[in-house]
Amino acid sequence: MRTYGNSASVVVLLAWLLLPFATARAESIVLASTTSLDNSGLLGRILPAFTAKTGIEVRVVAQGTGQALATAARGDADLVLVHDPEAEAAFMAAGHGKTRVEIAWNDFLFVGPQSDRTAIGGMTDAVAALRLVSEAGAIFVSRGDNSGTDALEKRLWRAAGIVPAGQPWYRDIGGGMGAALNMAAALDGVTLTDRGTWLSFANRRGLVELVHGDARLINRYRVIELDSVRHAGAKLGPAHVLAAWLAGAEGQAAIGAFVLGGEVLFHPGVREIPPGE
Repeated sequence: MRTYGNSASVVVLLAWLLLPFATARAESIVLASTTSLDNSGLLGRILPAFTAKTGIEVRVVAQGTGQALATAARGDADLVLVHDPEAEAAFMAAGHGKTRVEIAWNDFLFVGPQSDRTAIGGMTDAVAALRLVSEAGAIFVSRGDNSGTDALEKRLWRAAGIVPAGQPWYRDIGGGMGAALNMAAALDGVTLTDRGTWLSFANRRGLVELVHGDARLINRYRVIELDSVRHAGAKLGPAHVLAAWLAGAEGQAAIGAFVLGGEVLFHPGVREIPPGE
């Protein structure tokens, strides 16, 4: 058996032989994603399985969709996972994204106090519900943070023909979903929330579900891979591995298996979004 002259040479040789494995293990990417996927606990549940399989560490930057897309646009993220179709389309049209694939969905709902003086409880028409909120002058808490949830809320107000900004009953907090729910609970107000965050929110106090079931409240999450020309410095290889895993059998099963209180928070489902949509 061949021997080596000293232990130092053995250490150097072993380090050289193991270098490819160490490099793979140390690979990491930045995922710019929404607060709802982070606050609900989904990413914390499924990403460790991805890392265990691939050796790729994922650092999540949880922001509103608008901020997440801006983070990627300026080169500070390798992959995007968001839920605002209009903002996503603009991002793609600007040449930042290469592909956009839907990987999961759930829904939005209005929540508010049990007393429900607006009488919107049980409604399935989100626009009609907002008109009643406005007529009653009931407190409405808006995230106001350029998130996907905030963008949908603004679209619904426009559909209702109402400009809520500046009204004494409209509270624009410029914060995340958890902060909006806390404020609504404190003020006996109404707010729009994604179901994932709602189901994982522990401080509901008197808040209950009031409005859901409108097709306009479907909440679709899409993963966007970056364009290799506009974002040559991004780690597009390992980012693609994560995007493919999320849309593949293992990722989809992990998403569908995330249950809280007996309820599925996110429904798996894959669809590539064609250019221009």
